[in-house]
Amino acid sequence: MADEPLSAGAVARRLGVAVTTLRTWHQRYGLGPSEHVPGHHRRYTPADLARLEIMRRLTADGVSPADAARWARQAPDSTPADVVIRSRIGTPGRDGGGGTIPVGRAGPAARGLARAAMRLDGAAISETIAHALAANGVVATWDGLLRPVLVGIGDRHAATGALIEVEHLISRCVSEAFAAASRATVPTGPARILLSCADEEQHSLPLEAMAAALAETGVSYRMLGARVPVAALVEAVNRTGPAAVVLWSHTPATADPAQLSALLAAPRRPLLVLAAGPGWRADTLPAGVVRPVGLAEAVSLAVAVRDSLDQSKGGLTGLSALGDVR
Repeated sequence: MADEPLSAGAVARRLGVAVTTLRTWHQRYGLGPSEHVPGHHRRYTPADLARLEIMRRLTADGVSPADAARWARQAPDSTPADVVIRSRIGTPGRDGGGGTIPVGRAGPAARGLARAAMRLDGAAISETIAHALAANGVVATWDGLLRPVLVGIGDRHAATGALIEVEHLISRCVSEAFAAASRATVPTGPARILLSCADEEQHSLPLEAMAAALAETGVSYRMLGARVPVAALVEAVNRTGPAAVVLWSHTPATADPAQLSALLAAPRRPLLVLAAGPGWRADTLPAGVVRPVGLAEAVSLAVAVRDSLDQSKGGLTGLSALGDVR
């Protein structure tokens, strides 16, 4: 636990609750920030944070807010939350009433987001994502916050068959956050990047992340979304003439290399074809297709296409060597 006092927003992210929830706990139950410096907002001390952790965990386990607040206020400053909870109600259920989401080595914000997801707390989920996007940008938010939680949910579902409702809620919140981020910046110039999921591929969130990241960097794009048949994709390419096409596949079942070959054979062949996602196998990609490693590289390649075309109307001068990269 950090020694420095924390703002309400930092505490909310660490606990995985909404700032409005902290205000309610403060106003109704007296669990507010105790450090006050004249002329500044009150801030939460480590002791305040410890009490709020007790409050969060007890309410998540079904204890009424009033009782949870009473126990939190009575706890000595140095008493760990686990000790208080065991002494008051015995060994509680797991966080959120149904297990936890593994997030590996991700930081406190990801753990807070995972807890909010387990509680199906849409307000806290959206608030955490919005703050991360504003503070860190799309790529860092995707890699450091969202991806670890989404992968953890997927792993837990694969092992238990559970958390479908959690996945649906957090996916909706992530999608809405990316849409809002994309609308916040209006790129200029023609849409030179075409984003599409492979045929029968339904996992579109990573593609939505790339769309938001492109918008953030001022690159115009078109998004076709999930489950795009190859004939429709080729038709879109021929009608719009994009400089680059990003084809996303999450699983090997949707990663048919024939889709990439069809793009390369299109009358208005893109200058750059990116096979994005873990579904693609590098040794099956047609010559001339690039397989980016992660969102940051995919965005960098798209920006390079845009910059190259801005500098040279006739070609892809800065990217000519990419044709042999897999």
